[in-house]
Amino acid sequence: MASSSQPRPTACLALADGSIFYGYGFGATGVTTAELCFNTAMTGYQEIMTDPSYAGQIVTFTFPHIGNTGVNPEDDETADPVAAGMVVKWDPTQPSNWRATETLSDWLAKRGRIAIGGLDTRRLTRAIRQQGAPHVALAHDPEGNFDTDALVEQARAFPGLEGLDLALDVTCSQSYRWDEMRWAWPDGYPRQTAPKHKVVAIDFGAKRNILRCLASAGCDVTVLPATATAAEVLAHEPDGVFLSNGPGDPAATGAYAVPMIKGVLEAGKPMFGICLGHQMLALALGAKTIKMNHGHHGANHPVKDNETGKVEITSMNHGFAVDSQTLPKGVIETHISLFDGSNCGIRMEDRPVFSVQHHPEASPGPQDSFYLFERFAASMAG
Repeated sequence: MASSSQPRPTACLALADGSIFYGYGFGATGVTTAELCFNTAMTGYQEIMTDPSYAGQIVTFTFPHIGNTGVNPEDDETADPVAAGMVVKWDPTQPSNWRATETLSDWLAKRGRIAIGGLDTRRLTRAIRQQGAPHVALAHDPEGNFDTDALVEQARAFPGLEGLDLALDVTCSQSYRWDEMRWAWPDGYPRQTAPKHKVVAIDFGAKRNILRCLASAGCDVTVLPATATAAEVLAHEPDGVFLSNGPGDPAATGAYAVPMIKGVLEAGKPMFGICLGHQMLALALGAKTIKMNHGHHGANHPVKDNETGKVEITSMNHGFAVDSQTLPKGVIETHISLFDGSNCGIRMEDRPVFSVQHHPEASPGPQDSFYLFERFAASMAG
């Protein structure tokens, strides 16, 4: 008589509260600790895993069909995955897409990222929503040997993201030029050959597609590390300055970034920020940031433009937010989340300085928010 027993689990997710989830591992083997978040996007898992804003986090995907389009080098947002790990409902299937060059599991294994399938991701998502983003330990052992008590202790020992500066871990080590524009059929990524505006982009964990959007808006982009000073930025004589997305606590990164931002503002340069860049611009202008219960992570977040009344469908990825109650006089709240009313955009009343919490480059609308890059370019045109 055939055995009805289930295969032995090869992966384990341990939460700091003692909860244990068993599943089947793929990707790399070993153990990693991080904060656990969930992402509601139905596409873009490769872009999510390579988004530097996910440093220090393991991503639970609420959409079950993860891995079905494989991976390809054109869709990486940075050179390697930055998210610490992946949690999915079903094991990835063989890819079925003409652009695929590799399976998701092989891609993760080569890059040292652990993943677990076979979990009840709806239950996990409910727990994150109700209790906040937990600290977890994720283990993958093909033999299925797990010391769950030790894993729970590792999860409890994870320091968390509050007070943590992660931009230094993901920023570039030296400056570089960028001229690649947005992907276009059938040739892929064209080059910007006739830029009109000279832009310095500060890399706190910049996604490649943000830099492509700047180039597509007519910008000649020079990327500087997160630690660049105002003097170093202004030495390039830019027409405008861009503040990128990135991971970690904005208040921690702001220790060195806020003085730079203030110096650039004093020079009167147009400025545009996204995500972490938005939060740090707010800090430089005198506002405060707060840690959210479980953050916003997905490609289906409605954001209202308070100044036009229009609603944009946006991509989000942040665990901290600007506290709109602390915005000083002269700084206007331009965008809000229609999910919870949290701040999603600001601008200075009398100067071309603005920022948004969402990701206009990610095209979830698909192009509801691209006007922000055009607005930045127009501000530099005089």
